[in-house]
Amino acid sequence: MLRVSGIKTTIDQGEEDLKKLLLKKLKISESELIEYSIYKESIDARKKNQLYFVYTVDVKVKNEDKILKKPKLKDVSVTPNMKYQYVEKGNEKLQHSPVTIGSGPAGLFSTLILAEMGYKPILVERGKDVEKRAKDVEKFWQTGDFTKDSNVQFGEGGAGTFSDGKLTTRIKDPRCRKVLEEFINAGAPDKILYSSGPHVGTDILREVVKNIREKIISLGGKVYFESKVTDFLIEDGKIKGVKINDDKIINTETAVLAVGHSARDTFEMINEKGLRINQKPFSIGVRIEHPQKMINESQYGIFADHPRLGAADYKLVHHCKNGRSVYTFCMCPGGTVVAAASEEGGVVTNGMSEYARDKENANSALLVGVGPEDFGSEHPLAGMYYQRKWEQSAFIEGGSDYKAPAQLVGDFLNDVPSTNLGSVNNSYNPGIKLTDLKKCLPHYVTESFKEALVELNKRLEGFGMNDAVMTGVETRSSSPIRIVRDENLESNIKGIYPCGEGAGYAGGIVSAAVDGIKIAENIAKKYNTKNL
Repeated sequence: MLRVSGIKTTIDQGEEDLKKLLLKKLKISESELIEYSIYKESIDARKKNQLYFVYTVDVKVKNEDKILKKPKLKDVSVTPNMKYQYVEKGNEKLQHSPVTIGSGPAGLFSTLILAEMGYKPILVERGKDVEKRAKDVEKFWQTGDFTKDSNVQFGEGGAGTFSDGKLTTRIKDPRCRKVLEEFINAGAPDKILYSSGPHVGTDILREVVKNIREKIISLGGKVYFESKVTDFLIEDGKIKGVKINDDKIINTETAVLAVGHSARDTFEMINEKGLRINQKPFSIGVRIEHPQKMINESQYGIFADHPRLGAADYKLVHHCKNGRSVYTFCMCPGGTVVAAASEEGGVVTNGMSEYARDKENANSALLVGVGPEDFGSEHPLAGMYYQRKWEQSAFIEGGSDYKAPAQLVGDFLNDVPSTNLGSVNNSYNPGIKLTDLKKCLPHYVTESFKEALVELNKRLEGFGMNDAVMTGVETRSSSPIRIVRDENLESNIKGIYPCGEGAGYAGGIVSAAVDGIKIAENIAKKYNTKNL
């Protein structure tokens, strides 16, 4: 096949127009075209009075060599082989099935690849399956009744299950396509394979993770929910097994540690067991909400209501005079701010959208980077304890019932506590308490926000509007630790493979899934399946 890039259509042109432009670019007749598929679609919105869709297309034609030899033919090349290539199995005998700990993207895809290659993996998850988990989460949002091991952070699919389901990533790894293809096979829309901003939404993602679990089981894997790893059995610096719920033992010489960025009790356990852990920078801030209609108009101008565009997003950053950076993260168009606590006595916010992205507000994390110099300790878990400090402060400031502290942007900039909402309706459940956010955020964060809100408003008109609502606190943008691993992706305890966001090696659904695939490949390159 041939890959043709740089094909532009206006916002009102459809697929038939794309086909005509493709034929024109290749200088061929329709009879020479066998088939084509979109490889990438993006929007050029630099000029607000004229928007374009820009395509890269994979094409099958009757005489490929003839076309490639045509003079002055630009943006045409041979399509690379994108099929996922399984690694060759190793020679060492594996006595027991590999065990994966955690069913987020890293754990799911590590287990899936191992299952596809015949390793009969065992996946253990401290939380509940996605159906039961969703009920617990909804109950928490409506009533404030918190469930320790079944919440936005813990349970099937990991933290991403209750998010916008973004599938964007900065990594350029061919394994990304394998991840997207598996998502499509499990029920995600085909469009995620070529959209420049692919997402599946929390509603579709819940079905996707369930279907991936069922595929793992169909391939000989086992999945156990409500099965928390409470101990590692280690002899002579090697893993020998894991203990589940303080009683059941699963023997294994390979454990994939994919617990996510909020498994604080597990972090404490592995630190005590001697796994080497380093402090890692992360970010602290709030969720900021605006009317989605305003964001659409700011980004798309006169095309704001065009049916082909949907809800607009944004990505902003400002470098402050104090040396800190303020940036938006995990932007959720047409979404809601959600309660994402994983511990009693703490308030954590996050954002979530359904696939339609049709809610009233847009929200995004507004964050400031923090690092080991801010933690006040050299303890490997000092960043984790720093997170907890501000989450507990937010809990107290919100009324100690899981309501979140919130403040209007105008009041924040004027240093006065908020007492009433304005034109923006806050979406956070179990509810908010209007207050002064300086009481539950570090001083350097609030000072950075004051400068950044003014400057970011110059780049996205309305971002600093007085009635925009900031809800605190957001502390879980990434893991506060990195579990050290070697060139074989093992920890200093041999047979334990840290991976994904929790281990400090990923930053989103796709990159975490890719990291899980890499772990599975390294296990497969070392061991064979003859004994299983």
